[in-house]
Amino acid sequence: MDAVSYQRATDVNSAIEAARRPGAMFIGGGTNLLDLMKGGVAHPVALIDITRIDALNHIVSQPDGGLRIGALVRNSDAANHAGVRMHYPLLAQALLAGASPQLRNMATVGGNLMQRTRCGYFYDTAFTQCNKRAPGSGCAAREGLNRMHAILGASERCVAVNPSDMSVALAALDAVVQVSGPRGARAIPIAQFHRLPGDRPDLDTNLQPGELITSVDLPPPLFDDHTHYLKVRDRASYAFALVSVAAALQMDGHTVKTAHIALGGVAPRPWRASIVEQKIAGQALSAATLREAAAAELANARPLSGNAFKVGLAQRAIVRSVMLAAGQTGESA
Repeated sequence: MDAVSYQRATDVNSAIEAARRPGAMFIGGGTNLLDLMKGGVAHPVALIDITRIDALNHIVSQPDGGLRIGALVRNSDAANHAGVRMHYPLLAQALLAGASPQLRNMATVGGNLMQRTRCGYFYDTAFTQCNKRAPGSGCAAREGLNRMHAILGASERCVAVNPSDMSVALAALDAVVQVSGPRGARAIPIAQFHRLPGDRPDLDTNLQPGELITSVDLPPPLFDDHTHYLKVRDRASYAFALVSVAAALQMDGHTVKTAHIALGGVAPRPWRASIVEQKIAGQALSAATLREAAAAELANARPLSGNAFKVGLAQRAIVRSVMLAAGQTGESA
């Protein structure tokens, strides 16, 4: 590891001020950043420890009936919070599907949003072709081992996927990320937080330099009763998603009033399945309707040599998750 200085911030303003130093990075639980540093992928010159900023470590109800989750709240605490479990069960399910209990006890909500792809070519510096790590060097995954990689939203320069389970649920729930930085505070809708790679795959988010995530705001609950998070993976414990689906429905009997559906494991950011949402809204829910909608959603998929199976898997996972959210028997993924 490189030599790095360390500074503990006492409040948000002091953290932002310390981060003005070129090469400084914030650190919370460190479950991703420290791995990247030890592997020679991340090279901060200074670490700004924000773990003692008490204001960022609370979950509070909002005047509109929503919930504010501080950026330093541990994943395990968020998943087990009574308000999250009761009114946002989709988020609790997604958090409990991620990582291991030990990691959830350390990882923070803000850090979860910021975690980087688990593409092997990105993590292994022996591979020199990685546009995310070294812009302009190429993308080894396009012609290499790409079973875990993107089928939607990728570009010629990068086909890595976002690894977060939590972010998929937040996308379905229309969460808003609150940040503070040198230019003040601003709110970023979750749909605008993560970037598609385009020609700048080295940029994962739309955060500006020096900006710090302070909280994640959940809107007033709409989906208390009809939600399901489905994660399809190689093993049931501690594995990243091949495909995941966060499904949240408002139902009127067997008819879908509103559907919010997001996919994970298939794109560089959580992928909102807007085509499925539009096709099933106002319709009596059936597996046949869902199969047609899921096929339309994946019609623009661009699989690679090793992950064409994800197209069909994603379609079946959509059907399964939405049917289970509605309380009906779904088809197996």
